[in-house]
Amino acid sequence: MTDINRDDSEIELAYPPRFSFGERVVSRCVVRNDGTYRGRDIGDVLVHKGEIGYVISINTFLQQYYIYAVDFVESGHRVGMRAKELCTLDNLPEDVLARLGDKAAALPTLGSAKPLEEPA
Repeated sequence: MTDINRDDSEIELAYPPRFSFGERVVSRCVVRNDGTYRGRDIGDVLVHKGEIGYVISINTFLQQYYIYAVDFVESGHRVGMRAKELCTLDNLPEDVLARLGDKAAALPTLGSAKPLEEPA
């Protein structure tokens, strides 16, 4: 087991999870199939950078990291991601919201289903 590459020396499990169940998150990177996603070829893009999803479960890996299972509704993929690969949309700090200015008003609608149009 000494050949496992641990890219971070910090043990995330010493702290509470960064995200919670049902939280809206956005992918900070492209996620490709590493061979663990059934039905898709290795290297296929599963999640695009900026795609919005919801945390559906929280697990651990190597007794060091949290792995967040995220359901990306638009693409229909459910993938496991590390905290450093995600950003919250529901719990942004006040200083970030202030920098967004008027654009912050659009945050509650991101990732939610579009309302149905009323019949004419």
